[in-house]
Amino acid sequence: MMPKPFSLAGLLRLRRTEQDIAGAELARANARIRDNATTERRARRALAEYGDTATSTETLRAIAAARQASATMLAELQIVLDDDLSAHERARADYLTARMRFTGLEKTERRHREAAIAEDLKHEQQALDELTGSRAAREKGDE
Repeated sequence: MMPKPFSLAGLLRLRRTEQDIAGAELARANARIRDNATTERRARRALAEYGDTATSTETLRAIAAARQASATMLAELQIVLDDDLSAHERARADYLTARMRFTGLEKTERRHREAAIAEDLKHEQQALDELTGSRAAREKGDE
C-alpha cells in the first residue's frame, strides 16, 4: 500500500526556500557590518597617525584639512554602519520568522510521515495476522 503523500509538501519547499533566502540576506548583512567595521578601524588608525608637530603654517593647515576629511569620513562611516546594523536586525528578524514557519511545517511533515509509517505497519500486521489465521485454520482442517 502506497503511503498518502504529504499534502503540504509544496508549501514546505517554499518555506525552506524562504528560510534559505533569509539566511543568505542575514549573512550578507553580517559581512557588510564586518567590512564597514574594518574600514572604520583603518580610518581611525590613519587619523591617529597624523603628526602633531607642524613645522609651518602650510603643514598645520594640511594636517587640519586631513583630520577634518578623516573626521567627516568617520561620521559617514558611522551612518553607514548604523544603517547596516538596522538592516542586520531586520534580516535577523526575517530569518527567525522564516525559520519558525519552516520548522513548524517541518514538524507537521514529520508527524505525517510517522503516522504513515504507523499506518503501513498496522496494515502489514493485519495482513500477517490474516495469513497466520488462514494457515492455522488450514492446519486445523487437515487434522
